[in-house]
Amino acid sequence: MGDKSMTADEVVSRLASGMTLGIGGWGSRRKPMTLVRALLRSDIGDLTVVSYGGPDVGMLAAAGRIRRLVTAFVTLDSVPLEPHYRAARERGAFELTEVDEGMFMAGLRAAADRLPFLPVRAGLGSDVLRVNPGLRTVTSPYEDGETFAAMPALRLDAALVHVNRADRLGNGQYLGPDPYFDDLFCEAADAAYVSCERLVDTAELTKAAAPQSLLVKRLAVTGVVEAPNGAHFTSCAPDYGRDEEFQRMYASTPWPEFAARFLDGDEEAYREAVQAGRKEGTDVSGDG
Repeated sequence: MGDKSMTADEVVSRLASGMTLGIGGWGSRRKPMTLVRALLRSDIGDLTVVSYGGPDVGMLAAAGRIRRLVTAFVTLDSVPLEPHYRAARERGAFELTEVDEGMFMAGLRAAADRLPFLPVRAGLGSDVLRVNPGLRTVTSPYEDGETFAAMPALRLDAALVHVNRADRLGNGQYLGPDPYFDDLFCEAADAAYVSCERLVDTAELTKAAAPQSLLVKRLAVTGVVEAPNGAHFTSCAPDYGRDEEFQRMYASTPWPEFAARFLDGDEEAYREAVQAGRKEGTDVSGDG
């Protein structure tokens, strides 16, 4: 019930190489990018990353931090396939476990409920079982006798998610159109860290929004980070949309060049680099 507020660097100090790390959000929407950038500034690697992937996966893959990826997709939404992820995958930089979106959700739910697996229809009749030979099927013990895919629990050592508002106790609120399963990421993890656009008093969480917008409960949260614009360049509706100009630049820029310009300093340096690019012209990379 105490104050769980901390900095992004304090969150990263609690992580370690070799962990299984879940990252919330969906594609290029409401990703905890401040926390991802802080992670990239550390030397943590050899990670198993569990994510409905977007630039979080692309950046970590390009930086060589991923040993194994568990995902249903890796996209920038307006760019269908995340290019830095694609390049890392094509050179065989990490092991990939790719499952159906519904199977992925079932894996998180099983972990949240502390179950070893959940039976799902998703994946049956597709190549998911062929490309993941470790997956098993189960037969219903009841009269129907139906066969299901047995999706194993996606247990996480730690989870990183981003929400619109949070209090210092760890309650997190989303104000946009979709929760993106961030609550399941937190509940599936041994430790969950929530960044937010703004820290508010607990009473503010239900003053201007419906109680059901309280997505993340404090009992599942280890730490809270106030990170304005903390999902940039992904969207965080209704606070802001995706920065399409910056995303296009990210997608078309070689990773060493992008990292040198935008990730060498702290979060303040990142914001300054973004603003400097805007002042130089319409091309955030500074080449236009």
